[in-house]
Amino acid sequence: MSKLFFTSDHHFGHANIIKFCNRPFKDVDEMNEALIERWNEKIKKNDHVYHLGDFGMTKNKEMIGRILDRLNGKIYLIAGNHEGAANGHQKKFQWIKDYYELKVPDPDCANGVQRIILFHYAMRVWRGSYRGNWHLYGHSHGGLSDLPDQNCFDIGVDCHDFYPLSYDEVKAIMNAKNWKPPFEK
Repeated sequence: MSKLFFTSDHHFGHANIIKFCNRPFKDVDEMNEALIERWNEKIKKNDHVYHLGDFGMTKNKEMIGRILDRLNGKIYLIAGNHEGAANGHQKKFQWIKDYYELKVPDPDCANGVQRIILFHYAMRVWRGSYRGNWHLYGHSHGGLSDLPDQNCFDIGVDCHDFYPLSYDEVKAIMNAKNWKPPFEK
């Protein structure tokens, strides 16, 4: 059975991200290899991966193609602000969109479905935020404070030891938050 994963902000091929985000890699090759290894450690061939932007940042589009060929899973890309190299390989993604509202069957949810708003950028409110819809985002590389009373967080690799998170891991983080429906009596 396939699983569902979320991640963001790999910046494959981007040497300066190591310095900008204080990543623990000596160079871009070491970073790329570690990110590929951690991705494939969790994600299998038929799993579904929602990548919330900034997949790669390099002028070497061929390198991005080779990286995509090595990654497990069916990848859906929510476009970030650095997708020039990824856009050169649109056929290697299931699709590329600016924004997406995902519905995940989940018997623990009110209507048997968990809605997740996927966007590269953090939002303060989103469709259904007052009804328990989740919001996953990237872009900030852990630079935004988490909101313990909101069903949202930064899914980027810099916040999760450079690993993608499964739906169950995301659910556990959301369940640990103090969110309450604002219209409860």
